[in-house]
Amino acid sequence: MSGEPGGSPPVDPPVVTGTHAQLPSEAEQAQVHRRTLTVVVISQILGGAGLAAGISVGALLAEDMLGSQGLSGLPTGLFTLGSALAAYLVGRSTHRLGRRLGLAHGFLAGGLGAFGVVLAAVADSVPLLFVSLFVYGSGTATNLQARYAGSDLAPEHRRGFGTSIAMVATTVGAVAGPNLIEPMGVVAGAVGVPALAGPFILSGAAYGAAGVVLFIFLRPDPYLLATRIAAGRLAASAVPGSTPGPVPTVGAGAWVGATVMVLTQLVMVAVMTMTPVHMRAHGHDLGAVGVVIGAHIAAMWLPSPITGVLVDRLGRTPMVVAAGVTLLGAGVVAALAPGDSLGLLILALVLLGLGWNVGLLTGTTLVVDATDPRNRARTQGTIDVLVALAGAGGGVSSGLVLAASSYQALALGGGLLSLTLVPVLLWARARHAVPA
Repeated sequence: MSGEPGGSPPVDPPVVTGTHAQLPSEAEQAQVHRRTLTVVVISQILGGAGLAAGISVGALLAEDMLGSQGLSGLPTGLFTLGSALAAYLVGRSTHRLGRRLGLAHGFLAGGLGAFGVVLAAVADSVPLLFVSLFVYGSGTATNLQARYAGSDLAPEHRRGFGTSIAMVATTVGAVAGPNLIEPMGVVAGAVGVPALAGPFILSGAAYGAAGVVLFIFLRPDPYLLATRIAAGRLAASAVPGSTPGPVPTVGAGAWVGATVMVLTQLVMVAVMTMTPVHMRAHGHDLGAVGVVIGAHIAAMWLPSPITGVLVDRLGRTPMVVAAGVTLLGAGVVAALAPGDSLGLLILALVLLGLGWNVGLLTGTTLVVDATDPRNRARTQGTIDVLVALAGAGGGVSSGLVLAASSYQALALGGGLLSLTLVPVLLWARARHAVPA
């Protein structure tokens, strides 16, 4: 295989035909894993910047275009609903074609949707806004799916860490994005685009660049290589002349992990989406919104290496409990914080992001524990559909709850809901062999 632009020649995946000698050594597998993490880190930095726009100003843009606070959660609902479809398609594409093509296409679609939002704002077209936000959700789903690439070739005792490295890279772009709200608004105004659509210009460029990086450099494909290694080892250990056994069933731990991720996503998206609306109603400007959301996104991604190590060392159960308790703390602080208190709002959103981080990383590790490379990608795609639907439900319902009640009721209700993670986990451990 020829070298790639801007990098060293890739390591060709080994040809696995069932002979043990043809399988890669642990050192060779580790080398490919390190290369994979490097490429994923670069793409996630770019993808994080693309992710930030919809989170930061999507609700505000919708409120201006629709003229209704009750519908301000609709953008989050639309792009998370779009991410549900994208998660399904990326999972199926990964199963058949590998991570490289699945992730690259997902990011490129997200970039197209971001530029569509800009056009919708310029034309003041609500139908185009809805369609574009739906497509923009592809970037969100792909940004989450990329975390699995970090665990494809990781040894069992390092799965949490491998996932965390893919996640922490998002921090750089995701934190920079909200803090570019005002500068991008100035840029947008200079070219005749509404200020609130400015961050979506950044999103379109960032998502597109992430897709190009993955398409060019994610070679060899980590998922396809992991599948070949698993098949080769199975063939090497089989009795000569015997037929291959069936693909193992998905363990109960995968659905426990799915439940953890679904609940943490629902709570996080609901509270996060309405925070900018709540802040603007209390006189905070876009700069303050950017600071709060930037701190929130930093807490979502930055602790990942520490969280990954804790998941590997302390176990899955303590970390699920920690996620539930942290999200409850976020809800309580947000509910009690005065509307004009920037410091307490930052604290609440930091706790919200940290609880989500712990829940997502622990849930992801539970899914990897309970699956085999031959059924992993499809299972991951299916579960991420559920996670995305939970986010869509949280985004749409959050605006309705805010309009009918208050931000305080929304925040406290989300915190209390997160505590259901604890009985769900205890029940699953009592009924099924779920890793501790």
